[in-house]
Amino acid sequence: QQVQAERVKQMQVLVVGTGEYFAGYVNGARADSDKGSGVVALSLFDIRVRTGTISRIAVCGRDGSKFPGLRQHVEEHIRRKYPATFSSAESTAFETFPADGTVDDKAYETALETFGPGDLALIFVPDDLHYTIAKKCLEKGMHVLITKPPVKTLAENRELAALSEAHNLLCCIEVHKRWDPMYVDARDRMRALGPSALFQSYMSQPAHQLETFRAWAGRASDISYYLNSHHIDFHDWALQGIARPVRVTAHSSNGLANCLQGFPPTVEDTITVVAEWVNAEDGSKAHATYTASWAAPKSDVHTEQRFFYLGRKGQLSIDQGHRGYTKSDASGFGQCNPLYFKWEPSAGRFAGQHGYGYRSIAEFVAAASEVRGGRAVASDFRSSLASVCDSLRSTAILEAGRRSLDAGGRAVVIRYAADGQPEALELEAK
Repeated sequence: QQVQAERVKQMQVLVVGTGEYFAGYVNGARADSDKGSGVVALSLFDIRVRTGTISRIAVCGRDGSKFPGLRQHVEEHIRRKYPATFSSAESTAFETFPADGTVDDKAYETALETFGPGDLALIFVPDDLHYTIAKKCLEKGMHVLITKPPVKTLAENRELAALSEAHNLLCCIEVHKRWDPMYVDARDRMRALGPSALFQSYMSQPAHQLETFRAWAGRASDISYYLNSHHIDFHDWALQGIARPVRVTAHSSNGLANCLQGFPPTVEDTITVVAEWVNAEDGSKAHATYTASWAAPKSDVHTEQRFFYLGRKGQLSIDQGHRGYTKSDASGFGQCNPLYFKWEPSAGRFAGQHGYGYRSIAEFVAAASEVRGGRAVASDFRSSLASVCDSLRSTAILEAGRRSLDAGGRAVVIRYAADGQPEALELEAK
């Protein structure tokens, strides 16, 4: 009976998406970035070994010919890298869908048939697939974690929020900046600086990263959805109950990606979204600019990321890419940020449990375990996890930015419902 009870407590995990963030395996080789060992698989393997809350792990893609190489990559760059943590082959074992050597765009549907209510789904696929897959997982009764942005439209966000609330399910967003101790402290300080005046953010990745995004860049999504979503979520989280966005315009640059073979002629290199905000305290105006690019040169950091905030009572700024910790070795000079994820082994052990990239996954798994065990309900975690129930303003800004670009830079107005949440976007008349 005790053994059976332990099995009931354990959750099965389905990861949809086999790209860089899963295990650091891209185009048949180790990723040419800081994520050569990935984030998701490594975190889940460690959580399974340390806590026992996870049993089976399965990963789903569309091209089964990738899996033999993926398994070898996990063996070389995870299990052998941390032999003291993953001492057996079972510790890093995972199932794969579809079968090796086959291609199936709907393999996740076959995989879902082997999971049940209370299990977990982690979705790390191109942005245009998030909504469809997340909806099917919620309808299956699974708790869902989606990489940012959770969806591309306000309507999709509202539907997932309603579905998760109706069935007492977690539907959360993997926005790891909410676990960065500096960003958490900045959020608390921002809320004490009175009405907002200005927020400026910049985030970029080197142009060679376009090869990683070749399958979807400029087709399924854009650089604003991919990178601006980080700081838009953070800004909205910091100003919850203090201010809200009301009007959005967007502007872009091109000339690099659109000239590369295989990329659509409409793909943008750099996108700036400009949002007008209104402060709740006195109705005064504020504004924000969010800039994202995948046309940056290679530098001492893989991802440039920083912001500046001005409130009526003070200001603050963070350069997340430069924490004052540098290294120089055979791979060259660069910045280190173990606050995000500590890949360097400690005496053969994985020791990255305190990184905010790890915690954003571990805290979701822990919360799901509480809900599954009947010790909590999903709404108990609204204040501690990034729920789709609270991401409507962020989604509205991102969608409005895309609609503004498609309309030649015309403004998009965010309309609000009686409950204070965005309900519609309207293109402003010329």
